[in-house]
Amino acid sequence: MGVKILIVEDEPAIAELIAINLSHAGFEVERAFQADQALQMMKEAMPELLILDWMLPGKSGVQFAKELRINPKTIGLPILMLTAKGEEADKVLGLDAGADDYVTKPFSPKELIARVKALLRRQLPPTDDAPLIVGPLSLDPVTHRLMAMMPNLDPQSIALGPTEFRLLHFLMSNPERVHSRSALLDRVWGNEVYIEERTVDVHIKRLRAALAPAKCDNTIETVRGSGYRVTKNPL
Repeated sequence: MGVKILIVEDEPAIAELIAINLSHAGFEVERAFQADQALQMMKEAMPELLILDWMLPGKSGVQFAKELRINPKTIGLPILMLTAKGEEADKVLGLDAGADDYVTKPFSPKELIARVKALLRRQLPPTDDAPLIVGPLSLDPVTHRLMAMMPNLDPQSIALGPTEFRLLHFLMSNPERVHSRSALLDRVWGNEVYIEERTVDVHIKRLRAALAPAKCDNTIETVRGSGYRVTKNPL
C-alpha cells in the first residue's frame, strides 16, 4: 500500500489533475471538496500528507490549517497549501496558518510531485537518534517528544509541527552556532531552491510561539544580519 495523500480541493478538474499525477507517482490518493468532509475522512483514516486549497467553500484552507495545527492528533501532519495568491504576504499568511509548504496556481505537476516528495522526506527519522539537551529543552528524535525541564517545575511536554521539530532538532544538534537562513533551508528543507528564505522566519516564529507557554522561546536567538541559533544561556 502506498503513502496516503488527501487532496482538499473544490475544483474537480484541478483535484483530478493532482490525483492522476500523484497516482502515477505511486501514491494512494483520496479527495475531499471542503474542510468538514476532509476532517471526517481524517477521523476514519489519517493521511500521511494533506494537499489543501486556500479557497474552499465554507471554511477556508487557512482557517482549516490553523485548526489542524492546534489539534494534538494533526499537529504533525504535513500540509502543502495550494493558492492562487502569489504575493509574498499571502504566502507568509499561509505558512503562518500552519502550512509546511505552498504551491502557487497555476502549477507544474512535476513541481508539485517534487514538493510532495520533499515534504515526506522531512518526516523520515533522523539518522542520529540520540536525545538532545540544550538548556531547559530536551528533545528525543526517536519518539518525537520535546520536553521543557524548568527548575522547580514539573517537566512540560511541548507539541511541535513537523517542520518546527526538524528545525529545532537541527539547531539543538549545533547549539550556540549561528546558522544563516540559506544554510537552514539547505539542512532542514533540503535543496529545494524554490523555497524562499522568508519561509525560515515564519517557522522560527511558529517555533517560538510553541515554546512560549513553557517560557523557553528565548532559547531561540536572532543574530542580526547573520541568522538564528539555539542557546542554553539566553540573554
